[in-house]
Amino acid sequence: MIRTEISLFLKNAPGELAKLSALFAEAGINIDAITIQDASSYVQELFKARGKSLNRIASAASYNSMRKDSAEFALIRMLPADGKINAAIDLLSRNDYLFDMLPVIALELSNQPGALAEVTAKFGEAGININYVYGSVSSPEEKCLFIFSPEDIDLAAKIFL
Repeated sequence: MIRTEISLFLKNAPGELAKLSALFAEAGINIDAITIQDASSYVQELFKARGKSLNRIASAASYNSMRKDSAEFALIRMLPADGKINAAIDLLSRNDYLFDMLPVIALELSNQPGALAEVTAKFGEAGININYVYGSVSSPEEKCLFIFSPEDIDLAAKIFL
């Protein structure tokens, strides 16, 4: 249930994701889940958060410049196959990728209406905010894999034991 997600910035250019996925394929590491977003939206959210706290680490002009520059990159969040996190870390390190790791909650849900509502209600009842979530479905008969990044990973893990 608690798994390690890898986040990295990848140049937002044709073929870059293919290179990354080929490295994983050649190493025999399956990617159970992945989400990709333009990094400028990530920087914009950072700017909004810093503005609310009035504890900016850079000026507004610097954030606007970072947002513009960050459009050249994509923020990749991926969940390597269970048991392959160390191999994935080694692979990324050997190939000079800059990355970060974060514990997340990975849950298999029934592929039916209301399954996601039931799980997210448990987070809400426990007072746990979800920073982001992504998921996948392969067919109506199979379970769905959803990845949750809660603000309190330890409390969240207790909910689903």
